[in-house]
Amino acid sequence: MATVETDFDWDAEVQADEESAYQSLVRGIERSQGFCLQFVQCTPIKAKEIIERLETDLVGCKTARLVIDADMNDFYQQVSERYQAEQFDVLFVQGLEDPMLAYEQRQGKDISELSRQKGYGGRGWENVPLILGNINLSREKLRDDFPLTLVFFLPEFALNYFIRRAPDFFDWRSNTFSFKTDEEQLKTEYQRLAFEESDFDKYRRFSPTERVVKIKEIISYLNEVLTDEEQANLWFEKGAIHGAGKEYKEALASYDEALEIKPDFHKAWNSRGIILCDNLDKYKEAIVSFEEALKIKSDYHQACHNRGVALFNLGRYEEAIASYDKALEIKPDHYYSWHNRGVALRQLGRYEEAITSYDKALEIKPDKHEAWFNRGNALDDLGRKEEAIASYDKALEIKPDKHEAWNARGAILYDNLGKYEEAIISFEKALETQPDFHSAWFNRGVALSNLGRKEEAIASYDKALEIKPDDHQAWYNRGNALNDLGRKEEAIASYGQALEIKPDKHEAWNARGAILCDNLGKYEEAIISFEKALETQPDFHSAWFNRGVALSNLGRKEEAILSHEKAFDIRNQLGDREGMIQSAQALMGIHQSLGNMRQVLSWSQQMTDLMQEDENWIEKFPAPKWMKGLLTFSQKGFVQSILGISAIVIVALIMLPFNLCVFLWRKIRNVKK
Repeated sequence: MATVETDFDWDAEVQADEESAYQSLVRGIERSQGFCLQFVQCTPIKAKEIIERLETDLVGCKTARLVIDADMNDFYQQVSERYQAEQFDVLFVQGLEDPMLAYEQRQGKDISELSRQKGYGGRGWENVPLILGNINLSREKLRDDFPLTLVFFLPEFALNYFIRRAPDFFDWRSNTFSFKTDEEQLKTEYQRLAFEESDFDKYRRFSPTERVVKIKEIISYLNEVLTDEEQANLWFEKGAIHGAGKEYKEALASYDEALEIKPDFHKAWNSRGIILCDNLDKYKEAIVSFEEALKIKSDYHQACHNRGVALFNLGRYEEAIASYDKALEIKPDHYYSWHNRGVALRQLGRYEEAITSYDKALEIKPDKHEAWFNRGNALDDLGRKEEAIASYDKALEIKPDKHEAWNARGAILYDNLGKYEEAIISFEKALETQPDFHSAWFNRGVALSNLGRKEEAIASYDKALEIKPDDHQAWYNRGNALNDLGRKEEAIASYGQALEIKPDKHEAWNARGAILCDNLGKYEEAIISFEKALETQPDFHSAWFNRGVALSNLGRKEEAILSHEKAFDIRNQLGDREGMIQSAQALMGIHQSLGNMRQVLSWSQQMTDLMQEDENWIEKFPAPKWMKGLLTFSQKGFVQSILGISAIVIVALIMLPFNLCVFLWRKIRNVKK
């Protein structure tokens, strides 16, 4: 059983017989003249009993009580105000341990651990709770101003702390008394603390002061005569209170104390693992704890489940699923294992199985919004967009402020279904409940941009960037919107911001180069930008094409041809017919300017062949109506048989200047003759 070590010699000063001790306390108070100090070491429940008895037995003495709370700092002022109002002879002081506990917890320490060490807390009052410093510094004023007896009631840990941290004041005592709690009272208090009032959800709602009071009660009984199991249970409860209050190191220390006393305490191993996994990110250590729990109790489904959580956090998804399966063998209706199993399956790309797992979870608890939400994500992954939206809608029926579901719903509406207005409504719903939700601001910007509402889109990207200034995609999209508005310099600046964050963002290098080339006439700078894009993405056909345009504008025609041919080849590999037509058209123009007529005709034929793969190619062809009419007429078989020329040549004639058309016509007639 754990005991407190201290430098104070209890045997020399504390009365052995409790009744004799009580009578000595009464006599000491009755005989005191002027300022006097008495210290009573006991549990809170015992203090209540002793005070009630003293109030009856101290005939001729006016008594009062002072209960100190965790936030009280000025002891002298409290005594002064009460004394002036009531003029009592004896003041019973309780609760001094509360500010001690609060102070040590603010320092990141656990007073119940400090109380186990020789010299815990250090000597002197330089670094002490304010109230102890005030007591120590005010001792002469208390003595001179108040002719009364102060009786301090403190549990053992707090008295030891007091001795170490305010020794000068303690040295003024007349006596120190120790009273053990009656066995029946002790058992009652133990049952209350360890079982009857054990409620983790309630602990989570505790204020810091309530938490201190509860921990104080538990610590007060740890040095009483309890069995090992009872002590372990109190340490376990203390750990739960710390955990609920996000005091994770203190919680871990308490569980360790419980396990030192009772190594086969499977619940303590499990709770220890939860703290390590969920709060301290020590997943491997957590797994060890869960496995210790399972060695003791192999059918402990909570430990199986929690082990799965830790394995999942380590990226060991297959093992996590096996652990969830084990939990479900033991408890087939365990909602969280079905749900988390689905999450792990989705990580492995096993979307259909994930949906089945979510469905099983929802059979057990149909009102769990997170399962509906994650089910929607898996349906989205499978391309079943309408079903995904329906699943998100179910999540939102249960939890209308679930901003992630509003955002995911909106993303499908604009990205897959083209319903931009509805998408914007969804994003704005997300932002009503989570105004700093970066993803919703970003997605709202994309939807607005697709509607042509560029100014609003820019404002939305700006909000996203206020929240997450290092979002290179938001800077890039913002640049695109500025570009569309003709604000070219601002667009370049926005692309520059994206590139500061992500220097290998090839799309931003390409977009920057396009403005430099097409709008600002800075061809050399543009080429540098395109080549930066190609350093990180060598098969980026758009950059090859744009580089060709810039080179051509500088008169570097041969280099331009090579760049366009590279773009054409990549587009050919990708099956990008529209891109190939664009490249062929550019190559025709460059070869024409160089007088390479054979190449002009060759690229003209390739371009027309590509265009004719679309039965509506003439309608899409960029030419005046009269030219389109001529092309339509040339498609007639009798025209081709009379003229001996095809639509391929007609396109070439349309694409070239008049003098080139004459040249080609003569060539064609000569070939015919």
